Amino acid sequence: MAHGALHRLRQDLFVDAFAFRPMPPLEDAKVSRWVPWLPERLRHWTRWLPHFAVGFFSLCVFLATLTSGSGTSSLRGILVTGFSGLVAAGPMLTLFRPVGAYWLSLSAFVVSVFAYAGFSSPFASIFVGSAFATHFSVMVLVVLRTRPRLAIEMWLVTFGLAAVLTALVGKDPSDLPPAAFFSGVVLLAAAAVRAWREERRQVVETRTVTAEERGRRTLLEERALIARELHDVVAHHMSVIAIQAEAAPYRVENTPPELATSFATIRENAVAALTELRRILGVVRSADPDAFAESDPEAPQPTLATLDSLLDSVRSAGLNVEAVITGAPRPLPQGVELSAYRIVQEGLSNALRHSPGADARVEISYVLGGLGLRIVNGRPSRLAKPSPGAGHGVLGMRERVQMLGGEMTADHTEDGGFEVAAFIPVGNAAGEAATGGQRA
Repeated sequence: MAHGALHRLRQDLFVDAFAFRPMPPLEDAKVSRWVPWLPERLRHWTRWLPHFAVGFFSLCVFLATLTSGSGTSSLRGILVTGFSGLVAAGPMLTLFRPVGAYWLSLSAFVVSVFAYAGFSSPFASIFVGSAFATHFSVMVLVVLRTRPRLAIEMWLVTFGLAAVLTALVGKDPSDLPPAAFFSGVVLLAAAAVRAWREERRQVVETRTVTAEERGRRTLLEERALIARELHDVVAHHMSVIAIQAEAAPYRVENTPPELATSFATIRENAVAALTELRRILGVVRSADPDAFAESDPEAPQPTLATLDSLLDSVRSAGLNVEAVITGAPRPLPQGVELSAYRIVQEGLSNALRHSPGADARVEISYVLGGLGLRIVNGRPSRLAKPSPGAGHGVLGMRERVQMLGGEMTADHTEDGGFEVAAFIPVGNAAGEAATGGQRA
């Protein structure tokens, strides 16, 4: 244990003692939270307030030490000025080299003790008091800047050396125990503050990492859900291709062998694609075997044509919702229909959870270049109950829109509500393909 303690003492106080470790300024978010009423330029300079405070303290120490030695001869005046600069340099150095500042301040204290023993003047005793008070302040600053255990190490080194110096100069050691006790209490308090700050920083980092991991996991789950839903859409079209390729030779008399072979190859490729789709879907579903526990896995995927049933269900849950459709409704690709339905469903679910008592409005716009969606709700009339969800519904909606090459915005409205607006591009070819698929 003693060997380990000495090793830690050597690593903390001797190895790279004068390494450059500048103190960073305060964070912008913290300054904005503390003094939001300050102009932006003043908030920028407020970030350096701790540096200014330490610099002002060093200047006060220099002036106080220099003033206490005024009225002496020219030679002593030079010595007093140099000693004042040495004492005042300790606090200032804590901003850049904290452990080195401790050794510099301790050196100033040792010089003051020998000066007091050599000159035995009132000025020398004032220098000892000023050097010790400054050294004590430096120890507190070093603890707040580095690590808690340095409080014990610096306390042991300082008062061990003070006891040796007191014995060497033959002075009364009666003042040493009270000073050691008071210093120990304050240093332990500073170490507790530093430990609390470190623990708080680690908690914030852990929460940030957890939130990022939760968002990443939610994104993967949403993509898996999209893959499961789009499987039915793609499988439908592949099944139609396989059936038509198999039936085509029987619709033409005296089918050429080359044409029959081509249709057979098309059918084989469609069946192989269906097999691969089912295999991939099995891998996706294996991570969530109960994905369809609350619904029929063989039920058709919802589209905008079944939007009325969704509106009826949310109205029965207590949400007053109005639906407005502009433009001429037309058949859209099944992936677009499914994603649009899910976006409206998630937007209304968020309104139910987070804005109880508010009215909602769903706008669906069929335009030339695609489909526009807008789900907006007003300000809640009562407090919302805590939701057990992960709070990443907007992330899932954005993922669906981006998958189809669209754009989406989601933000609070001026009256305290929430608005989700999305545009999903639909080309003419896609619309014709959807029409042709339904005719087939």
